[in-house]
Amino acid sequence: MSGKVQTSAATLAGERGAGNRTGEREGRSFWGAIAASQLYQTFSNALLSSPRRQFVILLAFPVLWVLTQHLGPMLQMFYVSFVDAYPVSRGYEQQFTFDNYARFFGSAIFVMPFFRTLAFAATLTLATLVLTYPVAYFLARHVKRSNQMVFLLLLLIPFWVGEIVRTYAIMILLGNNGAVNLALKWLGLIDRPIPFMYTGFSLSVGIIYLSALYMLLPLYSALEKLPRSYTEAAADLGAGPWTRFWKVTLPLSLEGISSGATLVFLISTGYYATPVLLGGPSTTVFAETIAGFFHTAGDEWPTGAAFACLMFVTALAISLAFGRLMTRLQKGVRK
Repeated sequence: MSGKVQTSAATLAGERGAGNRTGEREGRSFWGAIAASQLYQTFSNALLSSPRRQFVILLAFPVLWVLTQHLGPMLQMFYVSFVDAYPVSRGYEQQFTFDNYARFFGSAIFVMPFFRTLAFAATLTLATLVLTYPVAYFLARHVKRSNQMVFLLLLLIPFWVGEIVRTYAIMILLGNNGAVNLALKWLGLIDRPIPFMYTGFSLSVGIIYLSALYMLLPLYSALEKLPRSYTEAAADLGAGPWTRFWKVTLPLSLEGISSGATLVFLISTGYYATPVLLGGPSTTVFAETIAGFFHTAGDEWPTGAAFACLMFVTALAISLAFGRLMTRLQKGVRK
C-alpha cells in the first residue's frame, strides 16, 4: 500500500513540474524570450564586457542629448548671426558678415535695453536672494525634517502651472481692482487705485515670483546640509544669534547662494512673456528687442541672432566671473 502511495506522489510531483515548466514557457513575455535568446546574450556580452564599454554607452546618451538639444541650436544661432540673410531664398548665396553685430553698437536704441536688462537682472537676483533666504532658513533649520517635504510641496504648488498663467495671476493681483488695491482701500490707506501695472514694480514682482523657486531650492539644500553642531559650538563659545549667522551660517551657505544667484540671473536675462505682459514702455528688456527682429518679415533674423548671442555671451561671462568670486570666498571660509 505504501509503495502505491509513493508511486502516486512521484507521478503527481512529475506532473506538477511539467506543468510549471509549460506555464513558464507560456507565460514568458516577448521581451523575456528575446532576453533569453542566444543572439541577445552574445550582443549584450560584446557591449558590456568591459567597464570602459559600459562607461561609453552610459555617456553616449547624455552627450547626444546635450549636442542635439542644447549645443546644436546655439551653434546654429551663432552661424545665423554671421550671415547676411536667413532663411535663404532659392538661388541666393549667403555671405558672411559682421554687420549684424556692428548694428548693435551703432545705436543707443539697442544698447540701452541691453544694459537695462543686465542691471535689472542683477538687482532682481539680489532681491530674490534677500526675500527667499529667510524662507529657506526657516524651512531647513526650524521645521521638523518629517514636515519639510510637506512645506516644500506647498511652496511648489504655484510652479505646477505655466509661466503665462502665473503672470496673469500677478496681473489680477496688482490690477486696479486687484487684491492689493482692494486691501489698501479697505484699510483706508488710499482713495483711488494705485497704478501698479505696467511699471518697473509690477515687472519686478512678476520676475521675482517666477524665479523664486530657482533660488529657494539651492539655498534650502545648502542650509539643510549644514550640521547643527557648528552653530551649537558657536553658541557655547558665547556667539549671539546674529554673530552665529554672519560668522557660521552665511559663509557655509555660499555654495547655495552661488548656485541660486547664477540660475536666477541667467533666467532673468531671458524672460520675454512676463515683460511683455507686466512691463511698460520704460521697462523694455532686451528679449523684446530680439523678438522684434524675428517677428519682422525680411532679412532680420541674422540681426536677432547676433543680438541673442551678445546677450548670451555677456550673461554667461558675468555668471562665470561671479562663480569664480564665490569660489574664492568659499575657499577663504574653509581655510
